[in-house]
Amino acid sequence: MKQHNCIIVRGGGDLATGVIQALWRAGFPVVSLEVAAPSAIRRQVALSEAVYDGRCTVEDMTAVRCHTYEDVQQAWEKNQIPLMIDPEGKAIADLKPAVVVDAILAKKNLGTTRDMAPCVIGLGPGFTAGCDVDYIIETKRGHNLGRIITDGTAAANTGIPGIIAGYGKERVMHSPAAGYVYGLVRIGDMVEQGDPVAIITGTPQDTVSICTEGTLIRASLTGLVRGLIRDGYPVTPGFKTADIDPRKEELKNCFTISDKARCLGGAVLTAVLMDQKKKGVQKR
Repeated sequence: MKQHNCIIVRGGGDLATGVIQALWRAGFPVVSLEVAAPSAIRRQVALSEAVYDGRCTVEDMTAVRCHTYEDVQQAWEKNQIPLMIDPEGKAIADLKPAVVVDAILAKKNLGTTRDMAPCVIGLGPGFTAGCDVDYIIETKRGHNLGRIITDGTAAANTGIPGIIAGYGKERVMHSPAAGYVYGLVRIGDMVEQGDPVAIITGTPQDTVSICTEGTLIRASLTGLVRGLIRDGYPVTPGFKTADIDPRKEELKNCFTISDKARCLGGAVLTAVLMDQKKKGVQKR
């Protein structure tokens, strides 16, 4: 099976979703490849939720979980985004895409190689342009966010989230213990610093209402709950579990693709078109 100009995006998290939207809106048939248990925090704007629910709608596009390439074709015919569980990228050899985009954002290369497609693009650190990918998109916030790198590497990972309203690392909460996370609030809720936002239990629970014992995760600052990991997700100490936006007036941001994701999407689309133009010139 081969779809002309098919683009495979490895990943379906919130930043990958911004990339997928830009490519899909431009008319490219896109396939998203995900792991069996995605750990997206900004679940309201991550197409990876289709892994759990079978389908997921973010803004104007819908992703559907596909098991076969026939399912993929049917999704394309309905103008949907096919999403497959395929962390190893086995579908790449079968679909023979024109472009592969590694949008896993793992801060390291998890197996993407330059021979996977005529054009291979990596997001963020972990890649070397001209070696394992053709282009790299800078993902670090600042003046170079979205820059297309054709030689060298992206900025190294600092481990510090981007600054929003003066807050960086304070915005993100991590698990203080191993176990299973259950939210005590919902994405979009307003919380005060110190409020319990989730509980970690030693064993899986049927519902959060019966969680009577466990370790609480408390709000690191006052603001809107922008991200919260899915109920029942198994975590280890230090695992990212929640994200707070200190801007109380930005409720809609919890449910729409972020400025960073849109910037990365535009950069990937530009790199794809730039590569096609370059190869078209070479053919002539």
